[in-house]
Amino acid sequence: MAGTSVSGIGSNIDTQKIVQSLVDSERAPKQTQINNQTLKATTSLSSIGKIQAALDAFRGAMDNMKTTSSFSGLSGSSSDEKVASVTIGAGAAAGNFSLLVTQLATASKISTKVFSDGASSVVNSGSVPSTLSIKQGSNTFDVSVPVGATLQQVRDSINSQYANQGLSANILTDANGSRMVLTSSTTGVGSELTLAGNTGLQTGTSILATPQNAKYTVDGVVMESKNNTIADAVSGITVKLTGVSPTPSGGGAATPATISVSADTTALKSALKGFVDTYNALIKAASAETQVTTNADGSLTAGALTGDASLRSLMSSVRTELNAMGGTGQMKSLTQFGVQTDQKTGLLSINDKVFSAAALTNGADINGIFSGDSGLLSRMKSATDTFAQKTTGVFAARSASLSDSLADLKKQQDALDARMTSLQTSLSAKYTAMDSLVAKLRAQSDSIMTTLNALNNPKDS
Repeated sequence: MAGTSVSGIGSNIDTQKIVQSLVDSERAPKQTQINNQTLKATTSLSSIGKIQAALDAFRGAMDNMKTTSSFSGLSGSSSDEKVASVTIGAGAAAGNFSLLVTQLATASKISTKVFSDGASSVVNSGSVPSTLSIKQGSNTFDVSVPVGATLQQVRDSINSQYANQGLSANILTDANGSRMVLTSSTTGVGSELTLAGNTGLQTGTSILATPQNAKYTVDGVVMESKNNTIADAVSGITVKLTGVSPTPSGGGAATPATISVSADTTALKSALKGFVDTYNALIKAASAETQVTTNADGSLTAGALTGDASLRSLMSSVRTELNAMGGTGQMKSLTQFGVQTDQKTGLLSINDKVFSAAALTNGADINGIFSGDSGLLSRMKSATDTFAQKTTGVFAARSASLSDSLADLKKQQDALDARMTSLQTSLSAKYTAMDSLVAKLRAQSDSIMTTLNALNNPKDS
């Protein structure tokens, strides 16, 4: 701490050390309190942040498992991945389907007229800005073309503004010059691109590709789609068309692909293991912040959240849902599928033998346990809602309170520093005055003694 130096020249006393000792003694109780409270608040805030991150990851995994229908116990495959790929969703059922693709959905592609000066050709040679309007169905994408803008600059403007809306522009150049080609990612009939406006780019356009629908048959039923990803042709199955069905080299009818949906215990166990791993990650995160450590001297150090009521409540809510019965099948609990809880750590594991036997006869029951509005995934998510809300959740409120406490402790520290600076200045002034007084008294004493010595020792006559 900065302060006035006191040398003690007059008194031969180290008054600076005395002042520092008095200041340190005055500071110590409050400083210790601030340090302890700051350390506790900082450690708790860090631990709560880790729990929040683990809880967010846990809830995100629950949502992902619901979306991907991980526990359906089904897997989909295509006999010809060059024609179609398959993704299983909610509501899928086992079965085989014949798929014949005769046409893929395509997008619109148009070209401007050729500009003989290449990509640097000036598009707007007038004295005022112009506008290029790109139309697609009911949508219009306007591009401002400033005075002196080149073909390259117009192309860059289109890509920077509308690339995320499915439009792209490129420039093709040959011996005759350059032309701008516009392509859309929107497929299907009715998605044609046209140009309008007053730039001159709208005149002389050429159609390079006309958009068309995908055409295919499922089990002989003729169907069409505006895009190549078909989510509603068969319940619970998303089919992505990747090519036209091949025809024999010698001619004849095209060969259909077979879409198969079948039971898959390997996929089911993988999904169950994914849940177990996700659950264990949350348990491990909580344990890390509540663990009591034994030190080398035998003393114990508690974790930042040891005994924390909020964390205990969270863990209790999650375990309650884990142990609850669910589903409409014969088997309604995870323990019946070999999911075991370690009584010491709380971590889950899968007994392979028990799982294999249960999945062989009642594999579909797992989906009932996990899925649906009253399934384990939804219940786990609901049970953690009050803890995980970003602004009003239990841990968010705790974090805000601890942040406020740290801010208040910072103010207390600043006030203490200011008070100690003032105290040191005051004490330094007092000891400086004392030292000056002692110096004067010593000077007077020396003068008096000199006079007395002179009187007691008269010179010989």
